[in-house]
This record gives sequence, structure tokens and C-alpha cells, in this order.
Amino acid sequence: MFNIYCDESCHLENDHISVMILGALWFPINKKEEIFQRLKEIKQVHGLPAHFEIKWNKVSPAKSRFYLDLVDYFFDDDDLHYRALIVPDKNELDHDRYDQDHDDFYYKMYFDLLKVILDPESGYNIYLDIKDTLGWEKVEKLSEVLQNNHYDYSREIVQKVQQVHSDKVIPLQLADLLTGAIGYHNRGLKDNQGKVDLVNRIIKRSGYNLTQTTLLRETKFNLFRWKANYYDG
Repeated sequence: MFNIYCDESCHLENDHISVMILGALWFPINKKEEIFQRLKEIKQVHGLPAHFEIKWNKVSPAKSRFYLDLVDYFFDDDDLHYRALIVPDKNELDHDRYDQDHDDFYYKMYFDLLKVILDPESGYNIYLDIKDTLGWEKVEKLSEVLQNNHYDYSREIVQKVQQVHSDKVIPLQLADLLTGAIGYHNRGLKDNQGKVDLVNRIIKRSGYNLTQTTLLRETKFNLFRWKANYYDG
């Protein structure tokens, strides 16, 4: 059994930001308490309270060491895995052509993000950061599509898809950090030295430039750069 924690960066249609990133962090359920405890310990080492929210938007030069330690912990722990889907330019999207709106596209991308992670020999609980108050029906649809794609009619593989508040779920905060870093780098930003240092550490530890698709079998830090003609085959 695995828990998967999903987050997004710049997913809104009219936010005047071209790049969109979806990210998923996962690990075996039996490692949950150990991982939660280790993340709390890293906070304590840096003099931060247990309830301090790890968040990409909070990264600054003053807390750079704390966030670098979080990145190192992710890469040092073999039980932690991450995959991101990169939409490089939302301006290229043609929703009318595929008879969809941006929300439909958003959940299609979540399907593409998650379908590679799911192993038919395992079971999964999937937790998504709450996007809006209208997301419950779409989340149920995502669950249904994932289950049907894997012939999982008895829900043995995809056992749960649920929205949660990220400030209450610490692994989701780590997913936010990694996803935010990938989005920052793909936007070509360099206005915050703390964030630049974090991106450079991820590039060094992963061995990837954070802009290109990795091998499909990469399980530690997997990236997929989506193309606008993807559904044309």
C-alpha cells in the first residue's frame, strides 16, 4: 500500500503564467510515521515549530538551509518518490478542439501524472490539495477513470482519491516544495537566491535539468514534459 500526495503550481487558466506543473510524492504507507517524524525533526533542528508549513512561496535566503535539508532528506530516503508533469505553455492549449474546459484539462493532466505511478500489484490512497469547492465531483471522476484504466473495478488498486488541506498534511507540503521548484525553474526565474539555491540542489541531486522528460522507468525523480499535440498521438 502506498500514499500519493499531489500538488500543483500555476494551474489556473488566466493567471498570466504560461507554465503549469502537477507533482506527486509517494511512499509506502508503513513508512508514514517514520517520514512524518523525520520531517518534524528537520523543523526542530532549525528552530521551527512542528506546525510550521513547508511551502515553496515561503522559501527565502534566510531559511535556505532548512529547505536544502528537506531536499537532501528527500533524495537520501529511498522510500520517497516524486513525479512531475510539466505543461510548458498553457497558451498553446486548444480546449475547444477537444470539447473540454480548463478544469477538464486539469484532471486529464492529473490522470497522465498518476497512471504511470500506479502498479497493479499495489494499492494506493491518493490525496490532492484542495483546488476549489467545486472539485469533489471531478475528483470522483478522476478516481473512476484511474480505476477503469487499470480494470480496477473492485477498487483494489485505487482505493481512495480524496481532497485535503495542505497545511494539515506534511508530505503534501514537501510535494509543494518540489513542484514549486520545478515551476520556478521552467519559468526561468532567478529573483530569489534562496529559491535558486534550492533549484540548483535539486538539479545536482537528481542529475536532471528539470525541463526535460526523464526515462519512464525513473522512479526516484520522474519528469514528463507534456506537448500540446500529445492527444494526437
